[in-house]
Amino acid sequence: MEVSELKAWCAGHPGAKFDYQKDWNAERYLVGGKMFAMFGHDKSGTPILSVKCEPHRADMLREEYEDIKPGYYMNKTHWNSLALNGSLPDAIFKECITHSYELVFKGLTKKLQNEVTGQ
Repeated sequence: MEVSELKAWCAGHPGAKFDYQKDWNAERYLVGGKMFAMFGHDKSGTPILSVKCEPHRADMLREEYEDIKPGYYMNKTHWNSLALNGSLPDAIFKECITHSYELVFKGLTKKLQNEVTGQ
């Protein structure tokens, strides 16, 4: 899947906002001011997408897919980094982005959730 398609998928979630973290040289997507996806590179220069993930699910994905690693420069329990130049199926990227968005959204206050959904 093309990176531009993944970014469009991120941006398509309700209330998603884009920003650029200059210090990390990374493009981020946030909801309610909290990050749910980050496009960057690991120490070897491999392009990666880092997403939040429920810990048990994160472990299962890492075991199943060689191109999914503990979050690079993130909390290794709650974040995964997916290689963008690997062999992951398109559906995995979309599922992981949506799962991350939902986890972050659920962690927002009810007030912020209502602002995001327009209620």
